[in-house]
Amino acid sequence: MEEIMKALQNIQKELNAQKIEIQKSGEKVTEQVTLNIINKLEEKFSILEEKHQTLKENVEQQEKRIQFMEKQARQRNIIFFGIEESETSYHNLENNILQFISERLLLKLDCRDIQEIKRVGKKGDKPRPIIVTFSTLGSKVSILKHKRLLKDTQYYLNEDYPKHILEKRKELQEEANREREKGNKVMIKYDKLVILKSNNKRILMTSPESDPNSQALVGNSTTRPIKKKKKNNQTHIYLDQIVSQKEFLNQAF
Repeated sequence: MEEIMKALQNIQKELNAQKIEIQKSGEKVTEQVTLNIINKLEEKFSILEEKHQTLKENVEQQEKRIQFMEKQARQRNIIFFGIEESETSYHNLENNILQFISERLLLKLDCRDIQEIKRVGKKGDKPRPIIVTFSTLGSKVSILKHKRLLKDTQYYLNEDYPKHILEKRKELQEEANREREKGNKVMIKYDKLVILKSNNKRILMTSPESDPNSQALVGNSTTRPIKKKKKNNQTHIYLDQIVSQKEFLNQAF
């Protein structure tokens, strides 16, 4: 009987040892499976992240192309404000604008100088703005040079800027006001703020958000004159425009 009990006890010990071994093996298998799943997920996430980054870069490039094309499309536009809304047809509106330019801005233009003209916005108590696209950039420049003649009248005009440029110019206007309080002469040129310091040196700044170091540049007395920088900037902008146009044409055809 004792031998049977010992045999049973030995069997029980062996079963317990096997149970422990099975548990350890199960844990190892679980760890290995979990590790394999994690590695696979990390690999997939890495691939997805690369694709996301590629898509993000493509979207940014497309946005730049769209902004460039939008800028080009608005390049010869001027928005006129305050002109009475009395026209009955397109040609009537065209004649009214030509007459306004002749009487108020003292410039002689004809219908060949206007490519397109239209009012924008909903009708209301006030006359809607008029967007005029001129046939040549020279006609637009001539009108902008004479805009001072509209001072102290109900009429005024502005360049036609894209929405994102208007937002930047609004930000830059606040910075321009602070610089004027310091006694500096400033002007906003498209999406840049040009500051004329007391030492007759100019500093070209972007909007505060896009250039976090812009405030530090304002106080730098060793800044180079803007003429040299401006020439380089214009060269780079011109080259960027050529590259953008080339890329756009390659994709289109």
